[in-house]
Amino acid sequence: MGLSTPVSTSASALGGGGVSGALLRAGVLEAILFGAHLLHYPTGIRQERPTGEDSGSGPRPPVLLLHGFSDNRSVFVLLRRALAAGGLRRVEAHNYSPLTLDLRVAARGLARRVEDLCERTGRERIDLVGHSLGGLVGRYYVQCLGGDARIGTLVTLGTPHAGTRIAPFMDAHPLVRQLRPDSSVMAELRAPAPGCRTRYVAFWTEFDELVDPPGAARIEHPDLRAENVLVTGIGHLALAAHPAVAAAVLRALDGPGPAAVEPPGDAASVA
Repeated sequence: MGLSTPVSTSASALGGGGVSGALLRAGVLEAILFGAHLLHYPTGIRQERPTGEDSGSGPRPPVLLLHGFSDNRSVFVLLRRALAAGGLRRVEAHNYSPLTLDLRVAARGLARRVEDLCERTGRERIDLVGHSLGGLVGRYYVQCLGGDARIGTLVTLGTPHAGTRIAPFMDAHPLVRQLRPDSSVMAELRAPAPGCRTRYVAFWTEFDELVDPPGAARIEHPDLRAENVLVTGIGHLALAAHPAVAAAVLRALDGPGPAAVEPPGDAASVA
């Protein structure tokens, strides 16, 4: 069963007030972030390959970041910096192949990376943050492959937990078909999950252009310990880059309390 916490963001007066103004501001921000991400995308194509043991990972559990569909670890450049600030935790990112055709295959690859990170850091459990499809890969690993033994907290950002109906013309892609509400993957995730040890925090926004309907990014499962955090004023891509969301994710990873935080000045607010 999911608890709910609101997160609001504010920007300049661009677009005026009301829902239409907020939607316009969110769209402008998405366009800016998309352009910046395109420029940075080549830096994240290669898989991150950490080597050797790391006993100095800080007092907090390590965090592994997992990107969305056709993306790579470069989407997390700002979030990663925020999570690693102060040296309290080791933060790594995992790429799964853009040619992946089965979410289950990506989840098995994630399982291997988690085991590697646990071995190198000497930790029994780590935390996982997934954007969009990455959150669903993480949830499948936790819920269906025994990953709850390794993942303390799973944070998802704009993840279609109940599926998405967006872009029906893309149903020729097997991975996109698995994101439909009536897919076999979604049926597996709706199945009972008694005793799941992982804590879930699902961030979602009413202006999500890739999750249809936007509320499908909430986790509603009777066996899962989940908190749903509504983000207002931003779109899908901004969930992985907005400073207010990053601050809320940091709070979520630091403890079991609400993810909400106070506004950092006039730039954004989380309430």
